[in-house]
Amino acid sequence: MRILVAEDERDLNRILVEKLTKSGYTVDACYDGVEAIHILAYTEYDAVILDIMMPKADGYEVLRSIRNRGKATPVLFLTAKDSISDRVKGLDSGANDYLVKPFAFEELLARIRAMTRSSYGQSDHRLTLADLEMDTTSRRVTRGGVEISLSAKEYQLLEYLLYNQDIVLSREKIEEHIWNYDYEGGTNVVDVYISYLRKKIDGGQKKKLIHTVRGMGYVLKEG
Repeated sequence: MRILVAEDERDLNRILVEKLTKSGYTVDACYDGVEAIHILAYTEYDAVILDIMMPKADGYEVLRSIRNRGKATPVLFLTAKDSISDRVKGLDSGANDYLVKPFAFEELLARIRAMTRSSYGQSDHRLTLADLEMDTTSRRVTRGGVEISLSAKEYQLLEYLLYNQDIVLSREKIEEHIWNYDYEGGTNVVDVYISYLRKKIDGGQKKKLIHTVRGMGYVLKEG
């Protein structure tokens, strides 16, 4: 899952990026509302963490920009504005959730998971296909009841495929969701990680779940 953090407090911004990255997310960051609007106009995110009181454009303006483009990207307001009227305004403005500073990072993670599940139409923390199962809370992956050890990027890739099972995803779409702006690797990075994932998910299995669609990309499906 790729997340944008728009927060003008640089220390908090840095801490959020570090902790979210360690928790397995791909993260981009910005420090004012105008920059956030520009980034969101050209990049798709699975969730946005948005401060309200930012320079150049506040969080409400950023949120309006997102919704005016017809995007349903999950947005969580992370703010010091803690009155009931502030919460009501934030949610009525189109935010999916509202968390007041100071906050527990574990609660932020739980709220992000809940938002992304909802945006993909999932009601459970378990993603399944055939005998493949992923628990997005414990980050445990099994196939046929046997646990599979995945690197952070392999886990992100499998999670994205599971959320989009039966949908053909282009290499560009996958790269956009799994790697951030700082990535400077090779152009075949998606193919490389699909190969890693195939060995772990489909290796030794009669039923293959990861399929190549020639000229289009990859799809996770049965059969």
